[in-house]
Amino acid sequence: MNSNFLLLVKDALIEMASHKLRTLLTLLGMIFGVGAVIAMLNIGEGAERQALKMIDSMGLRNLIVEAKPFADDELKEIRQESQGLTLADVEAAMETLPFLEDYSAQHLVKVQSLYSDYEIADLKVVGVSSSHFGLSNLQAETGRVLTAQDNNNVSQTAVIGASAAEQLFPNVSAIGQYIKVNHLWLEVVGVLNNPLYDKDEFQGVKIGGDSARIFVPLSTSLKKLSSTILASELDVVKLKVAEYIDPVVASKAVSQLFELRHGGADDYQLVIPAALLAQQKQTQQIFNIVMACVAGISLLVGGIGIMNIMLANVLERTKEIGLLRAIGATQKNIKMQFIAESFSISVLGGLLGVAFGLILSEIIGFYSGWSVSWSITAIFLSLGICLLVGIGFGVYPAIKASQLNPIDALHSD
Repeated sequence: MNSNFLLLVKDALIEMASHKLRTLLTLLGMIFGVGAVIAMLNIGEGAERQALKMIDSMGLRNLIVEAKPFADDELKEIRQESQGLTLADVEAAMETLPFLEDYSAQHLVKVQSLYSDYEIADLKVVGVSSSHFGLSNLQAETGRVLTAQDNNNVSQTAVIGASAAEQLFPNVSAIGQYIKVNHLWLEVVGVLNNPLYDKDEFQGVKIGGDSARIFVPLSTSLKKLSSTILASELDVVKLKVAEYIDPVVASKAVSQLFELRHGGADDYQLVIPAALLAQQKQTQQIFNIVMACVAGISLLVGGIGIMNIMLANVLERTKEIGLLRAIGATQKNIKMQFIAESFSISVLGGLLGVAFGLILSEIIGFYSGWSVSWSITAIFLSLGICLLVGIGFGVYPAIKASQLNPIDALHSD
């Protein structure tokens, strides 16, 4: 950008300052358009990151089999056909399906009472196999997670979530402390990290909630802690699929096996995290397209506003243009002068639009509870589009101004 153009931009800013209201009305279209683009992309980026975090907790290479809840009378009929989700199902799947590399199993304990020496709490207690923490991407912040030895020994140990630790052991370390679940005392051997997401549901599927849970060895929950008589032995099973096969394809074989073992009873559901992620991306893409159309219309309106104001400027400054041409200004000089004004409006509108978009996205995120992530790409993309629209709609008025006849311009009223 040479010094002559910078002088033209300076003159353009002075001209805009002399017509503040008209300039503001012209800028509004660009501000709203750029702001909409920024807010859309920031919210979209935040939603995608949130989805990836939540899918990561489920395991992108996992297949999740969940026992369905039923009323007691329905459960009696179903148990005539199927025993529900069991360890035998898992063993059969691991033995007959070579693409399954690992598994984890969960059993939800029926809790009558739960307390520590410090507090009483209302928390879920889940019996899990030792591989549960690895397949669910859970790590201990302090202490350790449950091991295969804990399960083999039917040990009375527990790993608790960060929220559960705060409730049961306020202001003291939970490691080495004891909690009582129903009639059974359990030693706390680990406290989990807080999850990176704040929702317990994704695409209608219950996930997470680990921060407010107590985990005990699966063998301990099955042998020492009570559950409903007709309930499934297991509530959730995660099956890890090998890298060489698509989880969606693998799910068909798993579904056929479980259908055979359950006698066709519809007492379980199969969740495919990879399919949920694909669905989320498709939904997000549709959202982005709709929002891009809205933002594009706003920018188009802003561009039309710039064209209108520039055409008005041409009419108002006809004598000025004639005088400039009379003293030696070329058509190119006149074009550059009006393009500089269009450029200045675009830049100012774009910068104000970026500020408006960042504020708008934070407001939307705050009141809707959606995740928002600032995107540098969104800022530069919206600014670039704003400049293209602004300069593009300023070219016609600039050409029209440059083609005025100097004599006619000087004699105009």
